[in-house]
Amino acid sequence: MAGWFDGTVVDAGRLPLFTFFVAFVAGFLLIRASVRMIRAGVRWWPGNVRAGGVHVHHVVFGVGLMLLGGLGLLVVQERAGAPIVAAAACFGLGAVLVLDEFALILHLRDVYWTERGRASVDAVFVAVGLTGLLLTGLRPFGWSGAGVAGDALPVLAAVNLAGSVVSLLKGKIWTGLTGVFVPGLSVVAAVRLAVPGSPWARRRYPEGSAKLAAAVARDRRLRRPAIRAKIRVQEFIAGRHDLPEAPAVPEPRGPRRPAPARRPT
Repeated sequence: MAGWFDGTVVDAGRLPLFTFFVAFVAGFLLIRASVRMIRAGVRWWPGNVRAGGVHVHHVVFGVGLMLLGGLGLLVVQERAGAPIVAAAACFGLGAVLVLDEFALILHLRDVYWTERGRASVDAVFVAVGLTGLLLTGLRPFGWSGAGVAGDALPVLAAVNLAGSVVSLLKGKIWTGLTGVFVPGLSVVAAVRLAVPGSPWARRRYPEGSAKLAAAVARDRRLRRPAIRAKIRVQEFIAGRHDLPEAPAVPEPRGPRRPAPARRPT
């Protein structure tokens, strides 16, 4: 095991990325265990952090840890050893604390346990998936390991990038992002039907069209069962997002200034 770790991780220069990945996953499991115990009202658990009556969200600590870890990654020159491991772990823990409240940043409201709060879990899952692909040695738009001649690499990379962009516009988030690393996957996803409600479908699939009907039928048959399975896995790990969303609080308006008196003409 030690030989595999040295050869695959340390010697390949992936120790910082591996440490980031481990800290990211461990931090997500720990913070979700913490918030679930807080939600359940476990008495012996410390609970939320408050300062002067203000609930300090863990995204605040995440920003600080990311700043500290990022500076460490920039300063430390040696790519193997305790200093770089500590910096990468600090950055990974901070990153997951920030992404776990991605929905709060996106909506500027505390929607943690509401339906919109699933965006945080989705963001964490995407980050874990992409980091895992990087750990395997895959690189974005990497055709070099597929036996492709060097002159053709820029063209194929551009095609792959275009496929990823179209896939994302068609609402295929996972295949669009994974296709950045897996040659050809994004191109296949780009030529298939778009997800109903995606920017591509809203613009190119008019109401009553055969393409929209086929996209809806395909979505019900394939995509929705996959989403339900994904949600079950997410809820098992992160908890159920079932609170009703609070109405938006209107922004306070200042007192109206009296209109200036008009001079007689």
